[in-house]
Amino acid sequence: MSSPPALTTPRGRRPVVAALMLGMALAAIDGTIVSTAVPQIVGDLGGFAVFSWLFSGYLLAVTVTLPVYGKLSDTFGRKPVLIAGIVLFLVGSLLCALAWNMGALIAFRIVQGLGGGALQGTVQTIAADLYPLKERPRIQAKLSTVWATSAVAGPVVGGLLAGYADWRWIFLINLPVGAIALWLVVRHLHEPARPRPKTRPRIDWAGALAVFATGTLLLTALVQGGVAWPWLSAPSLGLFAASAALAALTVVIERRAAEPIIPGWVWRRRTIASVNLALGAMGLLMVAPTVFLPTYAQSVLGLGPIAAGFVLSVMTLSWPVSAALSDRVYNRIGFRLTAIIGMSAALLVLLAFPLLPYPGEPWQPALIMLLLGAALGLFQLPLIVGVQSTVGWAERGTTTASVLFCRQVGQSVGAAVFGAVANGVLAARLLDAPAPGLPGDLDAVARTLEDPGALSAAATDHLRRAVDAAVDHVYIGAAGAAALALLALVVLAPRRFPVITEPEDRRP
Repeated sequence: MSSPPALTTPRGRRPVVAALMLGMALAAIDGTIVSTAVPQIVGDLGGFAVFSWLFSGYLLAVTVTLPVYGKLSDTFGRKPVLIAGIVLFLVGSLLCALAWNMGALIAFRIVQGLGGGALQGTVQTIAADLYPLKERPRIQAKLSTVWATSAVAGPVVGGLLAGYADWRWIFLINLPVGAIALWLVVRHLHEPARPRPKTRPRIDWAGALAVFATGTLLLTALVQGGVAWPWLSAPSLGLFAASAALAALTVVIERRAAEPIIPGWVWRRRTIASVNLALGAMGLLMVAPTVFLPTYAQSVLGLGPIAAGFVLSVMTLSWPVSAALSDRVYNRIGFRLTAIIGMSAALLVLLAFPLLPYPGEPWQPALIMLLLGAALGLFQLPLIVGVQSTVGWAERGTTTASVLFCRQVGQSVGAAVFGAVANGVLAARLLDAPAPGLPGDLDAVARTLEDPGALSAAATDHLRRAVDAAVDHVYIGAAGAAALALLALVVLAPRRFPVITEPEDRRP
């Protein structure tokens, strides 16, 4: 049963939109802000061998809780879930600032991630509740701008705070921002009264635990494989086998549950299933620019960290503009065809990257990123708006969470797959290196190239060319992921999304 949007007056929407943007900024920036402060954190707390879990633990917690929060928001409403998420995120931030060793900091980052999962999914759902179909591109473009800007600005802010203040301020600055968002939500977000259900809502705790356990094991295998242990080692194989067994158990539990966390209709409906797969493939391809482009810019082009960040950040200029204008396209030709055009353009842009000259000029990859942002803005927003418009209020949280969950899993798979591809190409190129003892993985190569005096000119050039070849192969792999997204839309998605027509915003 569909209910009215969360707010009924345009004036009342403005503070809620401000709260949503602040919440989105918190979730986005904390995924990257720690990266440049790692040397200071390790120097203070120790724990160099496990510091990667500062990122992995947060990512795991956000990803595996998305489906749970989506179902809870459909069952109990968006406001209590969003409030709980903000409070949990702020508690985790305060605890991170008070951490006394690396183990405690990792545990508190996971607490942060548990709140971040609620922020990501519920913010997107409330945005769809607030606006009718014709106005949704505006709010989604705003959220896309906040997400992209925060994700790129995170490392810069983290480096500044760690260098000129103290790394603990990275987490303390969340407190005033989160407090403002919390006050705006409590004060201004008013959900409509819903009919009291005849039976008390039943929470599928067994399904929630099974989803959480399955996602945790699978993402741990993907994130740590090839890093903490070899891919074909006992830990990797054991984790993949255990996650497969738990996935089968999850399916059994969800089929028997009265109110499953991940309902079967999420995958039985062609529209939702195709969007899930397409955005999962987009998460896969996004690893190429966000993870490997900065390394390319510094190691091959010889740029500094700030200039390398600028090469990536130009994508955040074109993405929200393209997303904001996408409604003029999909209102004419439909959601599916608009997304197909966007991803087709992205495929061509990704294939153009390996054609760049060596070493090239910085404006060349920057132009590639500008075009890629425009293409992906035309792809992602129509799919999110379209799939949210095919369900009523009571299913929108679950649907939105499933889309975001697939995108997050795609990013984790992409990081694992493309990391293995890059290091494999690098190792092959270094077999005939002009100097012995050169590093054998991408991270070690990047660190070595930061000190050009340590190598001969011939060895430095050989390393740069090896990195260039490795990143070229990653972009070819990303083009393959773009092709998978197109395949999902062409084969599975209906020509016209079955949009549910609602009264114009249901305002008086």
